[in-house]
Amino acid sequence: MPNPFVYQAQPGRVVFGAGALQQLEAELDALGARRAIVLSTPEQRPGAEAIAQRLGERSAGVFDRAVMHVPIETAREAREVARERGADCAIALGGGSTIGLGKAIALDSGLPILAVPTTYSGSEMTPIYGITQNGEKRTGADARVLPRTVIYDPELTLTLPVDISVTSGINAIAHAAEGLYAASGNPITSMMALEGIRALAIGLPGIHENPRDIEARGSALYGAWLCGTVLAHGGMALHHKLCHTLGGSFNLPHAPTHTVVLPYVLAFNAPFAEDAMRRMAQALGTQYSAAAGVWELAHRNGAPTSLRALGMSESDLDRAADIATERPYWNPRPLDRAAVRAVLQAAFDGARPA
Repeated sequence: MPNPFVYQAQPGRVVFGAGALQQLEAELDALGARRAIVLSTPEQRPGAEAIAQRLGERSAGVFDRAVMHVPIETAREAREVARERGADCAIALGGGSTIGLGKAIALDSGLPILAVPTTYSGSEMTPIYGITQNGEKRTGADARVLPRTVIYDPELTLTLPVDISVTSGINAIAHAAEGLYAASGNPITSMMALEGIRALAIGLPGIHENPRDIEARGSALYGAWLCGTVLAHGGMALHHKLCHTLGGSFNLPHAPTHTVVLPYVLAFNAPFAEDAMRRMAQALGTQYSAAAGVWELAHRNGAPTSLRALGMSESDLDRAADIATERPYWNPRPLDRAAVRAVLQAAFDGARPA
């Protein structure tokens, strides 16, 4: 019999499959939306404009200034633009930056979000938001920010560069990894976590070998959906705290930072989460530990493996440790500043975990 647990399913509709974007208008109808603003990063504006053009009179135009870590100034600007244009829905086309911007709009306005992920971040499945203000990223959870509908179309990920695909996918694995040993974990999310890790461990090498492999892309997107769902239910621990610190306070890139940090947090937590690590290693299909298995997955598929490679200065590690321990997240292994500083040093050096 499993240990006692509580499982509260998050509401939301998922439409998955190659060509699923063709159902966009029908999904807007199901939401009762009459006028949608399309959100994107500057790089993805052509795709956003194509959606806006396709919607015709139902389009409230494009807002293309989504950036990493959702600066509060950008969030406020986007909310005002949506209001001025009479939008009653936001279509977030892209990865975590764009979906995060949609969440920031919804947080204050209640505007429903229809997410169309083009990366493997998994953010679209969670009620978790993050907004950066005065150099610090603050996170929270609110049911209003959870996208009402998510359209997963593997064809939309075919243009995602291989390097971003790999780091985005390992970012998703981080959600599942922490879900396996989260204080609020349960058997349902554990099954999702292991299946998500397995799908990504198959999909990412396939994408690295052949970027046009739609089966590999679909496997990775399927894994990202599951891992994002785990994050929505399972909570966060030291790994996410460190990544939020490094991203919000030092402007390191989101997915590569998750990719670099994860093996070292897993190695640190391993003695206090032995069963989770064993099952994670099995899902990865590795002969090594979970920590070394994630490092190998990154290394073999061309992803960065050190904070040094991301441009982090070693002189900033002390400040990062201070910030991360001011308001720590729950973690299976007890934390103090010295331990956090040691994990950061290991991630900075980038050596393969034993």
